Amino acid sequence: MTKERLVVIGNGMAGCRAVQEVLKRDPDRYEITIFGAEPRVNYDRIMLSPVLAGEKTFADIVINDEAWYRDNGIVLHAGAPVESIDRAERLVRAAGGLEAGYDRLILATGADPIRLPLPGADLAGVVTFRDLDDVEAMTAAAKPGAKVVVIGGGLLGIEAAYGLARRGMHATVVHLMDVLMERQLDASAGFLLTEALAERGVETVLGAQSEEIVGEGGQVTGLRLKDGRVLPCDLLVMSVGIRPNTGIARAARLEVNRGVVVDDALRTSDPAIFAVGECVEHRGQCYGLVAPIWEMCRTLAEALTGGAGAYEGSVLSTRLKVSGVDVFSAGEFAGGGDCEDIVFRDAGRGVYKRIVLREGKVAGAVLFGDAADGAWYFDLMRSGASVGDIRETLVFGQAATEGLRGLDPSAAVAAMADDAEVCGCNGVCKGTITSAIAGEGLATLEAVRAVTKASASCGSCTPLVEKILAAQLGDAFQVQAGPKPVCGCTHRGHGEVRKRILAEGLKSIPAVMQALEWTTPDGCATCRPALNYYLVCAWPGEYRDDKQSRFINERVHANIQKDGTYSVVPRMWGGVTSAAELRAIADVVEKFAIPTVKVTGGQRVDLLGVKKEDLPAVWADLNRAGMVSGHAYGKALRTVKTCVGSEWCRFGTQDSTGLGVRLEKVMWGAWTPAKLKLGVSGCPRNCAEATCKDIGVVCVDSGFEIHIGGAAGLEVKKTELLTKVASEDEAVWAICAIVQLYREDAWYLERIWKWMARVGLDAIRAEIEDPDRRRALYDRFAYAQRFARIDPWAERVAGRDAHEFNPLTRRMEFAPA
Repeated sequence: MTKERLVVIGNGMAGCRAVQEVLKRDPDRYEITIFGAEPRVNYDRIMLSPVLAGEKTFADIVINDEAWYRDNGIVLHAGAPVESIDRAERLVRAAGGLEAGYDRLILATGADPIRLPLPGADLAGVVTFRDLDDVEAMTAAAKPGAKVVVIGGGLLGIEAAYGLARRGMHATVVHLMDVLMERQLDASAGFLLTEALAERGVETVLGAQSEEIVGEGGQVTGLRLKDGRVLPCDLLVMSVGIRPNTGIARAARLEVNRGVVVDDALRTSDPAIFAVGECVEHRGQCYGLVAPIWEMCRTLAEALTGGAGAYEGSVLSTRLKVSGVDVFSAGEFAGGGDCEDIVFRDAGRGVYKRIVLREGKVAGAVLFGDAADGAWYFDLMRSGASVGDIRETLVFGQAATEGLRGLDPSAAVAAMADDAEVCGCNGVCKGTITSAIAGEGLATLEAVRAVTKASASCGSCTPLVEKILAAQLGDAFQVQAGPKPVCGCTHRGHGEVRKRILAEGLKSIPAVMQALEWTTPDGCATCRPALNYYLVCAWPGEYRDDKQSRFINERVHANIQKDGTYSVVPRMWGGVTSAAELRAIADVVEKFAIPTVKVTGGQRVDLLGVKKEDLPAVWADLNRAGMVSGHAYGKALRTVKTCVGSEWCRFGTQDSTGLGVRLEKVMWGAWTPAKLKLGVSGCPRNCAEATCKDIGVVCVDSGFEIHIGGAAGLEVKKTELLTKVASEDEAVWAICAIVQLYREDAWYLERIWKWMARVGLDAIRAEIEDPDRRRALYDRFAYAQRFARIDPWAERVAGRDAHEFNPLTRRMEFAPA
């Protein structure tokens, strides 16, 4: 049977969710092609704010990875914006000469950020906040101490300002109105939000009209307001709203007003073309929040698979969570003459609640500081139920209300309608969760997250998901309190897995899965890398590293970048280089037209923008110059950062450079649970920043202080002093012993500071300061290194595993398997 051709213009949240809903209903009906303007897979745009704040990475917010497209037979043309639609021929044409015919077409083109037509809007350093490219531009400019001005005090503007403040910038929000988020918050809640932002380093300028963006030498330097004030800035972010992206629809002569006009089945003026998401105008309304988009996607999937259903519009709610500030808003929060307000204030806790009633029913709600009951108020509002009998306790929330009525609060969760939304980020309703619990035997929060995505993004719905689990399973459900399972394929924790690998002599991934009764026959992308590491560590020289159980960066020995190219970082021992090495790097850069060369914080040179098909030749040239892999991609020793020490510095007490080079040459190639960085400073002035590394050495007149447990990434941690030794040899022995203890005891992906917090500094010190234990650890490390110090570049250049070098196009076109 010939499949119908379904083409989707838009690889964002709306387009991919519509496809997911179609596949859920009729997986064999369509041959699917997706065009995306961005050169990447589908990701969660809602979670860009945590990426900007440094709390998440792009990998954390990917919704559908490459395997999803491949496993569902979807052809993805990423980085290929559509240029025209030929309705007569039913043909889509995209950049680069790509074409695709369709029987059904979905427009999911989203919305574009509004750029105010201010003088100076084209200056460098003026950006919007809409996609990952915008986030990359902002983080590149986010130098500590620099200044950023954000025009727009709405949801995204506030999140942008907060995220940049987290990165050390002085952030100011300029807003035209007198209340932040005036469409969602009343004056009282807006005031509390202003105060909360000030505590978090974000200044607000309210009631201010922007007049001109000023600059110097083509670069933004400030924002002039209508009252004459100039707010200096090194970066200016416009976050003043969005407008539906209707250009393709207009060019195809579809009916367009503010958005692409659709009926209740999400069908446009052409019966073969549908539209969904922010580009849509339905009954005169355009939506910019995710909850209505999920509702549209369900209706659209019904229409495309022969089902019945109509989209009748959405009632909106808004949630904002900024570092402990929880805000919720829904409905008519402003009230009016025919409304009654119930207000609760707790100044000590910073809590404000306002419930608006009309004719005995909830018409709106604003919650600040405690938004746990937001979903409950929203359901009361949407249902139109009378709340007269709970009027006296309504403002205290669901638990208090049900408790005072003599009811078990969990009964209210059980009574929730199946279509009640639980997870707004991912559009998951209660019925989806309960069906998954019953149908797939789910019994833990992690399992529900893995299957349904509920609570997998911002996490604010986690308590409600746990209540649903408790209501569904009763005493069989217990909140996870013990060791966290390795993944959803097993109930066993990392510690148990490691012990049984050693105790039972398990020496392969299948053997571990068989002995420990893995529920998924081949495991998953979470457990396989962990098991592979545990086996490498437990059985050096006996276990053969399973390269297919490593992440992409470790498989190709380079760091994948957002455009599909790679970065290559050759090792420079202790940050020391030579004319020959620099000449070799320069020759490679010119030969392969590598666009960017950057000095890293770890005292190396990073070659950015290498095409995947060029990697073997790049490695070969560097290898011939005597340079080995820097493992900048791996869960391994990354760098040993050094200062010049006593050899050159008048303050140096010991040869810190020599010690750093020695440590790196002893330890390179060692796989570890997570990335590992060292620093060696020649004196307490600490120029090598040793006290914020995983392991640091501070040289003093009497010897070497060895520190442990630092971090300077998403988490900033100062090291703790572990021990002090008198000689360089003792320092090397102690550090190798520490690393081996970490290798043998930590869980996969557990950084040293997290491992130290779990096992305790005293327990680590006891192992290292006992001579016999330290020697045993050092000996095991030295034995493992006999098999570890193999340059992967030299291996690959020699031809082994060459089958892994299948070139990817920059458009990442994933054809069906």
